[in-house]
Amino acid sequence: MENYSNTIQLKATTDKVFNALTNEIPLWWTEMFEGSANREGSSFTVRFGDNVYKTMCVEELVHNSNVVWYVEKSLIAVPGLKKQTEWIDTTIVWEITEKGNSTELHLTHIGLNPNVECYDICTNGWQQFTNSLKEFVETGKGNPYRA
Repeated sequence: MENYSNTIQLKATTDKVFNALTNEIPLWWTEMFEGSANREGSSFTVRFGDNVYKTMCVEELVHNSNVVWYVEKSLIAVPGLKKQTEWIDTTIVWEITEKGNSTELHLTHIGLNPNVECYDICTNGWQQFTNSLKEFVETGKGNPYRA
């Protein structure tokens, strides 16, 4: 089954994109951020209110090239969703490539596929927050989840 993936073009340097994924997550994803995402082996938690969170371990960082997060804990407690821990043991891979004066960012969420109950909710969420990431690296102002 095909994993979720999305590629976006960014009018920003690879350094700026890498920094957003390692040091500036609260500025584009969610202001409810704890921990550290800027070194291999570190872990962080992102929260979206009281009932949704993900705790990730930074598996790989290749400066201006790759960021890989492994989801250790997760809860998506939203009405109607029976399988609320489907993100556990999934992997999020960000591949950063310089393309002339811009950067191509390819996101693959390994384990998030159409067989997963939260697929529609989660892919819509990725769309929303990759758009916020794009706004952030291009303009300095993202649209993160705010508590």
